[in-house]
Amino acid sequence: MGSETDRGRDARGTLSGRLPEGLADALRATAEEIAELLRRAPDTGAAVPGLVWTVGEVAAHLAQANELMAEVAAGRSRRHGDGTAEGIASANEQALAAFGERRAEPLAAMIVAQTEAYLDAVATRPSQEALLTPMGPMGQRALGSYLLTHMLGHGFDLARALNRPHMVDRDRVALTLPFMVEAMPRVTDAAATAGLNARYAVRLWGGGRFGVTFTDGAATVGHEFPDRPDCTISIEPVTFLLMVLGRCSPAGAMARGRVLAWGRRPWLGPRFPEYFKAP
Repeated sequence: MGSETDRGRDARGTLSGRLPEGLADALRATAEEIAELLRRAPDTGAAVPGLVWTVGEVAAHLAQANELMAEVAAGRSRRHGDGTAEGIASANEQALAAFGERRAEPLAAMIVAQTEAYLDAVATRPSQEALLTPMGPMGQRALGSYLLTHMLGHGFDLARALNRPHMVDRDRVALTLPFMVEAMPRVTDAAATAGLNARYAVRLWGGGRFGVTFTDGAATVGHEFPDRPDCTISIEPVTFLLMVLGRCSPAGAMARGRVLAWGRRPWLGPRFPEYFKAP
């Protein structure tokens, strides 16, 4: 039997080409930083700003979600809600109510262990396999990006609750884009986009881009810009992720100069975040 270090090295070697470059390292680092936040938490019963959950409940949700993602990556079907924001939120509450662990150290260990379980699963499954996630079918690359996005959002919540620095940075935000491109059409708010015809080009400062085209309210999202965009949005990467996840307000970000919009229809820029409803 090899050591844990040997097995980790072997797994990293087999991940080449299966995940975007840097994603495996970002997942490990984010899980470890969340675990360290928890180990330093004086009270897991403390409230989390902007959420109805406590620190312990957020940590428990992360542990459960990482386990679910690891099982999905391994090809095991796990139903969790109906794919809508409301359905996933309801499933989260039910799962959390059935899981009683709220202590920092066990939850920290679970978050790290399930991240490794996810990476082990990716290393042994077909790279082109379609997987059934809580937000619908995805490939392994998008699922890994989904896992990172989820950990970054709740890692930010924990850091804010514990008055510690958060781990969201430009490089990690760039690695969330494969998931964003897959997920955005699935979380479009049909009421907000009804009848909308518009083309957006979105640039992240320092790299990263995607385009969104609305046709009679339906969104098509891709890594390339649409022809002749109506509105180009330029946004600081950390602000982008926090805005998408509902952790900062579009108006505040624009007032601080973290978001700029221009084009033939620049007034479409401030409306863009309203078109999506994150789970």
